[in-house]
Amino acid sequence: MRLKISKSLLDFLIIHLVFVVICISILIIPGYIGVKLFILVVIYNIILPVYGYLRNHSEWVNIWFFVLLLSVFQIWPDWFLSAELGILGFPDDGFVKIGTVPLYMVGLWVIPLFVIIFVGLEAQERYSRSKAYLIVSLLSLLIFGLAEQTMWMLQSWYAQNVTMIGHLAVYIIIPEIILGLSTYFCYEQIQDKKIILKIPITFVIMLLYFGSATFFYFLVDRILIP
Repeated sequence: MRLKISKSLLDFLIIHLVFVVICISILIIPGYIGVKLFILVVIYNIILPVYGYLRNHSEWVNIWFFVLLLSVFQIWPDWFLSAELGILGFPDDGFVKIGTVPLYMVGLWVIPLFVIIFVGLEAQERYSRSKAYLIVSLLSLLIFGLAEQTMWMLQSWYAQNVTMIGHLAVYIIIPEIILGLSTYFCYEQIQDKKIILKIPITFVIMLLYFGSATFFYFLVDRILIP
């Protein structure tokens, strides 16, 4: 049985393959990693909605705007984890910071969250809602887990002063799965609603991640493994 690839899925694969090539090309150039990541974040946040619009993928633009709002709010938990708890490190990468958080983080969360929602919607259309949520859970674990295990090599961010599996902080595993699930669930519920409703919803998703990250840090590293 052949798997039918929709126009939207094919374009999704093409644009992300192109972006991977762009990433490799820019990252191998000597220079401050903060500047290079900022350039990549700007490129992604331009080509994704523009390409989606030009190819008549209105859903792309809706997803992008939703996760962009959430990405902006994600500055708060990153700031708290780094500045107050001291368990998230952002080295001097040669770029502007908001408090302790590099400015490019305002748009960096768009990349994984867009992929998670898009794949979830594709899975729900092809299979079922329950399978879509299972795939979203596993994909969240995979994407965020790989990011935690590899981003330290770029000297972008790293976990510190916590229990680790390799370079992955144990406390953040469940909160990042919760982030993926809550983002997908909330988008599914309000995707056709007005912008004014999407702002508080994305703020609430951030608070859920903020609270779960703090709780699981306290549980794992202060109670279970002091």
